[in-house]
Amino acid sequence: MGIKTYNPYTPSRRHMTGSDFSEITKKTPEKNLCVTIKKHSGRNNQGKITVRHRGGGYRTKYRLVDFKRNKDGIPATVIGIEYDPNRSANIALICYADGQKSYILAPAGLTDGMKVMNGPTAEVRVGNCLPLSEIPVGTQVHNIELHPGKGGQMARSAGNSAQLMAKEGKYATLRLPSGEMRMVPLVCRATVGVVGNGDHNLINIGKAGRKRHMGIRPTVRGSVMNPNDHPHGGGEGKTGIGRPGPSTPWGKPALGYKTRKKKKASDKLIVRRRDGRAIK
Repeated sequence: MGIKTYNPYTPSRRHMTGSDFSEITKKTPEKNLCVTIKKHSGRNNQGKITVRHRGGGYRTKYRLVDFKRNKDGIPATVIGIEYDPNRSANIALICYADGQKSYILAPAGLTDGMKVMNGPTAEVRVGNCLPLSEIPVGTQVHNIELHPGKGGQMARSAGNSAQLMAKEGKYATLRLPSGEMRMVPLVCRATVGVVGNGDHNLINIGKAGRKRHMGIRPTVRGSVMNPNDHPHGGGEGKTGIGRPGPSTPWGKPALGYKTRKKKKASDKLIVRRRDGRAIK
């Protein structure tokens, strides 16, 4: 999918870019596969804001994407590639031979009329979903399960994929988009190919209003606040934060402070972290 530019008839248009939607072949979503989701603007069940800078945005409906791909042995035909406002990747509407329709993540190279299939007997071909035990070493995969039957959880955003590096015993070793090397059970499923819409990271938002359409409200820097509003605030002119390291509005460490549990059970499945360090 390509990137389009705009004529600079306003200052904000000068550097704005967007997708040309050349991969999109179906413009209206399947009504039976859409549900309404209520917006909470970052608030919990007590009405308290637990995630800041959320609110507003264009009204959208959620597309029910099949991440499990557990309808085995029945071929499906791709009806169309659609835009999904809830994710960076595009989605593909497929119709199984028995008439059931479903949404899947659209990998690069998948077009209308192509056939896809799920299960251990499927061919190793773009768009097909198989257990890792049936996929050759070196293959690029996406939508990877961490637990058998739970559905794909890794490598789902636009342009992402993981590479199958090795298979040994009950586990397959994958190199994730972050560079992390991780073991995943061989019985877990993955979809062959790279997630489509790879040019998504080249889009320049261009103006503040476009971010508001996405449901994101403005973020104010702590350094321009008063001392009673933020630990970084106060001082005459542009001054430093006056602390050993950056902190949140509530005084807790931020930017680089590790929050992962030191004895997390899945540590034993991580061969090498994304920073290049091996797990001891």
